[in-house]
Amino acid sequence: MVSGKRKFLSRRLTFPVSKKRIVLLVSIALFVTVDLVLAARASVNTYPGPSVPSWLDTGSNAWMLTAATLVGLMSLPGLALFYGGLAKKRFVVNTLFMIFYAYASVLLVWLLFGYNFGFGPAGLRIGDFGILGRPTPALDGGFLASQIAVGPSGTNYNIPTSTFVFFQFVFAAITPGLFAGAIIERVNFKAWMIFVPAWSLLVYSPLSYWLFAGGWLNQLGAVDFSGGYVIHLSAGITALAAALAVGPRLSSDRKLKPNSVTLVFIGAGILWLGWNGFNGGDPYGATIDAAIAVLNTELAAAASVIAWVLMDMRFKHKPTLIGATTAAVTGLVAITPAAGYVNGWGALIIGIAAGTIPWVAINNLAPRLKLDDALGVFPAHGVAGLTGGLLTGVLADPAVTQFVSATPFAGALYGNPDLLGVQAIAAVVVIVYVFVVSFALLKVIGKFMPLRESDEKLRVGDAAIHGEIGIDLED
Repeated sequence: MVSGKRKFLSRRLTFPVSKKRIVLLVSIALFVTVDLVLAARASVNTYPGPSVPSWLDTGSNAWMLTAATLVGLMSLPGLALFYGGLAKKRFVVNTLFMIFYAYASVLLVWLLFGYNFGFGPAGLRIGDFGILGRPTPALDGGFLASQIAVGPSGTNYNIPTSTFVFFQFVFAAITPGLFAGAIIERVNFKAWMIFVPAWSLLVYSPLSYWLFAGGWLNQLGAVDFSGGYVIHLSAGITALAAALAVGPRLSSDRKLKPNSVTLVFIGAGILWLGWNGFNGGDPYGATIDAAIAVLNTELAAAASVIAWVLMDMRFKHKPTLIGATTAAVTGLVAITPAAGYVNGWGALIIGIAAGTIPWVAINNLAPRLKLDDALGVFPAHGVAGLTGGLLTGVLADPAVTQFVSATPFAGALYGNPDLLGVQAIAAVVVIVYVFVVSFALLKVIGKFMPLRESDEKLRVGDAAIHGEIGIDLED
């Protein structure tokens, strides 16, 4: 029986196949393959037709939605965890809630008024200069489905308006969260609820128009790749104005006593990686410049960490994780205005500057200001943002800016000192405008309610302000 089976298998395995049969089988396989490819191509072209217009680049749109989500995660939970870990234990809930509220309230203001005020067609011009958009809603279905047209020049990109609106919103949302760190542990939450949406409309949207959307500072030649001025310098200056208007914490609270370095580390990690969307999304597509911006972002952050740690070891005689995470943030802040304009050497220089200049500002300048900036927002964001913005005027490389501008521009190092001058002028405009409007807003709000919680509530903290606590250790 075994022998018979072997003979049968042998015959089956050696069964002759004619050449005609091979040709027929190959022909059928090719026909089926071609038919499937054509069917797939037809399905792409016809399904669903209105959703994929000829101007839409699906790859760029996918990257922009991803980048926007990464930036959103920087606020919730990244920044919230970072600041929540730095706050005192009895103010953790209040700190988290300030950032959470800012995200929600800015979204409403952004869609109802802020987006078109900051990125829409010119509603106010002086000569040929676009000054402001129109504060109208960005909710119409046809508008959100259309190809994006940005600013007074109506510049088009190959993504939908809805994607662009969302991407710009997450930038607007994180900015009040940043300056919240200056006035935690004493600001009246009701005053915060009014200040944030008002500030977003009257400060953030105009700055966006001037430096992101092609408004008058852009027209003068100033550049801000991803918000070194619009977001970080403005947050730092608002921190000064708010600290001055609100007043200091309780005298017993005026030292930084983090309740959880672990939370600080987790928050810093989310901020660092989320920043790839922050800077990598600002070419508004999946481009060469997006890749350069991401790599520069990572390099500057790393260089800042190393420089800061060395400064700590040299002058404080021990490295700290709080210092290192702060350095990562200052490096990310400083590269933000330059990420898509400089080469790798430029990013390295900016990173080193971000690990040293803000270090000096935090340890030497801030104590002399006599203002209670609780988490050092002014040096970490204001000074770092200014540093990066000015260095952009020095280090902008035309070999990189050719991917951003039809007319590549250069910094002082590449033969164009004028850019540094324009960057300095833009910085002065931002500093003066932000401080005056922010301080005035707070003073107006202060006419109707206290800007600072009562000392009785501050002694108790979250339980008195919100009726809840962050961690119930008794349980």
